[in-house]
Amino acid sequence: MFPAGAALSRRRASSELLRQLCRTTSVAPPLPPSLSTVAAAAEGIGPPPIRVSFTESAGRGVFAARGIAAGELIHSAQPLVAHPSPSLLDKVCYYCLRRLQKEASPISTSILGENDSSKTTACYFCSESCREQSKGFYEVEKGLDWTLFDDHCSMRRLKYPLMVKRLACMILSGAASVDCLDILQPASLHPETLLEMEDEFQLLKDTFTKGHFKNDSMTFLTKEWYINVLARIRINAFRIELVAKTYEEMLASAAAFIAADAAVGNAIYMLPSFYNHDCDPNAHIIWLENANAKLKALRNIEAGEELRICYIDASMEFEARQKILAEGFGFQCGCLRCSSRD
Repeated sequence: MFPAGAALSRRRASSELLRQLCRTTSVAPPLPPSLSTVAAAAEGIGPPPIRVSFTESAGRGVFAARGIAAGELIHSAQPLVAHPSPSLLDKVCYYCLRRLQKEASPISTSILGENDSSKTTACYFCSESCREQSKGFYEVEKGLDWTLFDDHCSMRRLKYPLMVKRLACMILSGAASVDCLDILQPASLHPETLLEMEDEFQLLKDTFTKGHFKNDSMTFLTKEWYINVLARIRINAFRIELVAKTYEEMLASAAAFIAADAAVGNAIYMLPSFYNHDCDPNAHIIWLENANAKLKALRNIEAGEELRICYIDASMEFEARQKILAEGFGFQCGCLRCSSRD
């Protein structure tokens, strides 16, 4: 998702992080199997058959290191940050976004509300493992009153600030680094958007300040940091739409689609964010059970060929595709389909 100009200025930092990626793709970290890191190796089929390099015109890209067969699992990836859709907080796991079974039990936490009044919020987890893993952000989050911030996001139907909120909690708890998203390409922001971000940032900072966090632990929480992180999340976040496995899930997915809330949440990843777009892609990303992403080949791919996914609904007409890509991702698509106005 990098335009060529931006890629050149980041080449040195990118090279170091790409070397780290090459190391992490062959070793699975001590996390639950449902959230294994970019890990074709962890699934017993060897290192991922890919390499990350620079393209001639689209910044970084992902290339096949060998021939890849149609239907082959290329790799999987765990999210750096994920957050469930606000309307589905009682239906999906607060950590991995897995659909909850009917017998799932909530974790309820009483937090201090305005005017010293107490209110109860409930977070649901699909397993003890997810409950344990959530401590990286939840131990910080549950002790704060998020009423003003959450209401602000709810009234404006904002989802990405909730991901920044979670990332900030992860940083305060030591579960994430301040610069963990810096390598990702940021979106271009309109002046009106920047003004809205200032309001969101102030609400976020006020929430932490009222929680009596020490000033030295909050030095990272500046308006510049907030805007930079949100700009990267806006253009790199994926909508998590789980594959329906049962008739009931298909009906629920259809109802959610009609209600414009088909996604169980949003997540941002490292390696999948390096895939460039094509309206006739040779790979696609799917979510089977949770936020653990799987990249699969749609057709036979030759060694050295760039792997591309489609950022939008590929069935749309030419004009609609161009409009959404320009407004949502900041580029004009020049793939073969668009060049022929298909």
